Amino acid sequence: MRMAVEIERKFLVVGDGWQAESAGSTPIRQGYLARSASAIVRLRIAGDEAFVTIKGKTDGLTRPEFEYAIPVADAEDLLKLCEDGVIEKVRHDVPVDAAPWTVDVFSGDNAGLVFAEVECPSEEAAEAVLLPSWLGREVSHDRRFDNASLSRRPFVQWSDEEKAEFGL
Repeated sequence: MRMAVEIERKFLVVGDGWQAESAGSTPIRQGYLARSASAIVRLRIAGDEAFVTIKGKTDGLTRPEFEYAIPVADAEDLLKLCEDGVIEKVRHDVPVDAAPWTVDVFSGDNAGLVFAEVECPSEEAAEAVLLPSWLGREVSHDRRFDNASLSRRPFVQWSDEEKAEFGL
């Protein structure tokens, strides 16, 4: 099991300045089995590992998160049960001053989106984290950029006005 809470900030990425600092990448496919106002249940295949994750409601930058490893074959079968689309992306590890930044480059119906996220041990640490120059607008509190939302309403379905609002 991973941490019992998730504290993260999310930003759009501008340019490719992060690529020179990438320390590795992992292809990811994920879908959502259940979602309600209080929790979501996510399946993820990351490289040759698979996980089921339960995330609670966000309060500020914090939300409960419980993650459990499952067999990849089970995850493949369970992804077929996801009513909404499956998210496809490549996650790049990009450490910046010891902060564990990740950059997600989406493909499929979400091609064109590139996010950077940093997970922190506290909300205070999240507010104080060094922001790399390749970050664009912060979207931590905009639910349209949640992966669960993008599986239900992918980027390809966004209006030109919505895309322009974020310079996309």
